[in-house]
Amino acid sequence: MRSPSATQLLTAAGTPAFLVTNLINVRYLTGLPVSAGVVLAVGRRLILFVDSRYRDMAERLPGTITVKDIGQLQGVLAEVRECGFESEDVTVLRKTGWRKKFRTTTFVPTVGILQSFRRQKDPEELRNLRRAHRMTKELLRRVPAMLKRSITEERLARQLILWSLELGAEGLSFDPIVAFGTHTACPHHRPTSRKLQKGHLVQIDVGVKYRGYCADMSEVYFTVEPTKVQDQVHRTLILAKNRAMKAVKVGASTHMLDTLVRGMLKKAGIEEYFTHSLGHGVGLEIHEGPSLSTKAQDVMLLKNEVVTIEPGAYFPGKFGMRLEDMVYVE
Repeated sequence: MRSPSATQLLTAAGTPAFLVTNLINVRYLTGLPVSAGVVLAVGRRLILFVDSRYRDMAERLPGTITVKDIGQLQGVLAEVRECGFESEDVTVLRKTGWRKKFRTTTFVPTVGILQSFRRQKDPEELRNLRRAHRMTKELLRRVPAMLKRSITEERLARQLILWSLELGAEGLSFDPIVAFGTHTACPHHRPTSRKLQKGHLVQIDVGVKYRGYCADMSEVYFTVEPTKVQDQVHRTLILAKNRAMKAVKVGASTHMLDTLVRGMLKKAGIEEYFTHSLGHGVGLEIHEGPSLSTKAQDVMLLKNEVVTIEPGAYFPGKFGMRLEDMVYVE
């Protein structure tokens, strides 16, 4: 996996040293999933500090990464006058502890340094994402067979987890959304003991995690012929999703994509029922990178970025629908 060098990190941070504490970012830089540990970029080196639990695995990392015991961090930082850190990850309590422990070091807050590098995926990352994507498509392909009998939202959610493990995934990227009937009107519904009944609309939002990389897809299923209104909404969402996916390319504006879809929904008279962003970036986290929304910063998409497109419409007390897929920016 290609990740930024120490020099690139320090240039982005604008400091002579940079401390990475976010464990997702530690994994991104080293490829090692740990529950504790930090990476220090200093000079031209990336130094991974871990305890004895991870020492053996860490020793097998590429030679570009120096491995030290976590107890050695204090001595190394004693030589550093100024050090950038991930302010969005560090608590006030932790920062206070640093001031007491590392008295000769001034800590400079930064925001989004690693996240900016993580947007563009390298070939290995793309392979992992595509594998997770294919597995997620297989989960959704299997759902209709489960809708031929009485089943609860919770039971179907558990089945999705079991299928993901069966397919060779680490599990799911997030708690799956499984909604029947009027529950589909809630975009982030949590599965309940509600049983599937004939006539229920079914909404599934699920993603598989493979080698740390997350997929995210949503699909709608009908247990009977849809009503005229449901059919119109469904057709509109299909057209909007397909149109937006075709518009995704290097340099495309996130505001433009969101506006494009909202314009289509407005023509269909359902724009006011689309209550969330059009999509988001995905990678080591289920939400990373840009938000495809006019309410967020306008961002131009980058080559090899991976984003979701997920138009939806939610009618309180009646029904809701969301159609979602992943797009690889080329």
